[in-house]
Amino acid sequence: MARGSVAAAAPAEKALVVAVDLRDPKRPLEPELAEFEALIEAAGATLVGRMVQRLDRVDPGSLVGSGKAAEIAERANELGATKIFVFNDLRPRQRNNLESAIPLPIVDRTMVILDIFAQRARSREGKLQVELAQLRFRQANLIGSSASLSRLGGGVGTRGPGETKLEVDRRKIQARVSLLRDQLDDVSRARVTRRAPEGALPLVALVGYTNVGKSSLLNRLSHATNDAAFVANQPFATLDPTLRRVYLSAERNVRLADTVGFITELPKELVAAFRATLEELQLARVLVHVLDASNPDWPRQRASVETILRELELDTKPVVIAFNKCDAVATELPPGAIAISAKTGVGLDALRAAIVGYLDVPSVA
Repeated sequence: MARGSVAAAAPAEKALVVAVDLRDPKRPLEPELAEFEALIEAAGATLVGRMVQRLDRVDPGSLVGSGKAAEIAERANELGATKIFVFNDLRPRQRNNLESAIPLPIVDRTMVILDIFAQRARSREGKLQVELAQLRFRQANLIGSSASLSRLGGGVGTRGPGETKLEVDRRKIQARVSLLRDQLDDVSRARVTRRAPEGALPLVALVGYTNVGKSSLLNRLSHATNDAAFVANQPFATLDPTLRRVYLSAERNVRLADTVGFITELPKELVAAFRATLEELQLARVLVHVLDASNPDWPRQRASVETILRELELDTKPVVIAFNKCDAVATELPPGAIAISAKTGVGLDALRAAIVGYLDVPSVA
């Protein structure tokens, strides 16, 4: 069946976005809420409205309070919404109470991200990782009973390699999780045997927030044509690591790796499931942290990536800070950062030189 006929048969879901603003000056809501809405659209839903509740603290029973929940139900009916997308983390009790008050499926931020990963997974390893993350999330959040699944229906929040397996009872879910772990361990061991031997070209890895242009940079530096890494203006376009041989100088060639993009508070289930893939970063001599110079929210994105690198115990590795898309905007960069453009090639000589400079420093065992 053609893709066009599938899309025509499945109209986009209509999303009403709900968020609680805790009025934290150190973490304003708007940038992350806009990012959440972009994720919803990337997952295939259409935005029809937004409701923001400003509170000093979230309601422990229903996140927004019973009165606001009733308002949300009424507004959803007026707008013809088909699903409620909640920005804030939901505890099981809050989810259950919201479902009791609102006669629509409830999808939170983690479920949206998992859905996008499920749509983008291509390799066997990627599909195993996504299914494992889905199952772990449903275990942790008491999602997986037949009632909850029938409430969710299809579409955003339910898709993925494991969707047909999520209807099994909890006893079988744990057995499935154990099997997936074993299969991913097998994949990880196979990767170890394929790793380059001692004396091979040093490994350099591109890291950064999702959709900052890492794959475009890899293609530019490796002069890729037919085997170019996939590039799209969408979050999480790259899930599987891509390796290319890259020329840096007359004396230096490296293996350059493109990796999955990060995001603020990347769901812990995904970090755990993709840990085997991210282990490749442990072997990198140098990390190139790519940021989007055209995005005014880059300080938050930078902090988010650095937090994840610390969690992965990668924060002691040499890091080159490269601000991509500098051709699109003139912005003041922090000291030591390099302005580049994967599109035009500006700044790439300086980037190559910076990487070589770190490689010429003997690595500490």
